[in-house]
Amino acid sequence: MSEHKPLRLRQLSASVFSTMDEARQRKLATGADVLNLSIGSPDLPPAPHVIEALARAVREPGHYGYPLKDLPAFREAVAFAYQRRFGVTLDPGTEVLGLTGSQEGLAHLTQAFTDPGDLVLVPDPGYPIYTAGPVLAGARLHPVPLKAEHGHLPDLEALPEDVKRRARLLLLNYPSNPLAAIVQPGFFEKVVAFARRYGTVVLHDAAYSELAFDGYRPPSFLETPGAREVGLEFNSLSKTYNLAGARIAYAVGNARLLGLLAEVKAHLDYGLFRPIQLAAVAALTGPQESVVELAATYQRRRDVLVDGLVRVGWDVPKPRATMFCWAPIPRGFESSLAFSMALLERTGVTVVPGSGFGAMGEGYVRLALVQGEERLAEAVERVARSGLLAHASM
Repeated sequence: MSEHKPLRLRQLSASVFSTMDEARQRKLATGADVLNLSIGSPDLPPAPHVIEALARAVREPGHYGYPLKDLPAFREAVAFAYQRRFGVTLDPGTEVLGLTGSQEGLAHLTQAFTDPGDLVLVPDPGYPIYTAGPVLAGARLHPVPLKAEHGHLPDLEALPEDVKRRARLLLLNYPSNPLAAIVQPGFFEKVVAFARRYGTVVLHDAAYSELAFDGYRPPSFLETPGAREVGLEFNSLSKTYNLAGARIAYAVGNARLLGLLAEVKAHLDYGLFRPIQLAAVAALTGPQESVVELAATYQRRRDVLVDGLVRVGWDVPKPRATMFCWAPIPRGFESSLAFSMALLERTGVTVVPGSGFGAMGEGYVRLALVQGEERLAEAVERVARSGLLAHASM
């Protein structure tokens, strides 16, 4: 058998993630208590009424055929939720599309909106699928640096003029993974103006729109006048409703763009399992107290972890949204991978090296708030005892 590996696969770099996972497995094999702050997978269950809706639906024999189209009730629930939360009115029939998780939708969107060789603007640092999707579609990448001095917002006007003219697609994510950055007033207005001027399609990933703290309320891209004419917004029930394993999300916005994405999906999948859609309906239209409490839980966890790490000498910025912290590595380490490996070896705490999210991520690590407060306090104490911060002035 030929050992040939296609170029598009060779262009995908998962080495940092693979290296860290292998190291974690080796640590576990020694019997060590590994405290995993790497993967952003919710550790809490959905609300009881959501579980009950799923349980009722799976007992229905008629729910096990191919669900070739979204249930009207699901699309209507998404539209209802957007009106309630953002004041955005959507046509459930043409401006809402169900996705088998955000990852699937993000992977397919480049195939829907670009031809091979087209230029895609991707955030750097950014969630890995933002680069993997375009690479697998044969598109060309232009990383857009997200610098701390600019609030981790892209400076679109600073891009070379030829890049701006050739850019077919612009990917954005706020509140962001991995940076936990948030948008400032007026930012989306600039994005819409840029998209209109250069004919660029905008995709905004808003998966963390409800995990916000200290009174901050993340806006929807679609709240901005003109946004619906130039792009789409993705959102997910994974983080907001602790339904990550159910793999259910949606895209909303421009009807023509959604039609293109639906056309790609029609060739590649058979739609969302009906009981999961009905659980989503219960989540989106039912009581929202669990969402409020979830954000409060993550805020408490953030305070335990960040305040504790700052107290022991690691100057970790306090995020105002998401389930992540983005922290500079202590001085004295040659790379984010080297620090992450040392942290795992000395403390049993696993984090993600920032280099796994792009070149601009080097020098940082991402920590996920996916452990209870006691375990996060324990992580702080392990770091304090490790000596890793002894020679580091942050």
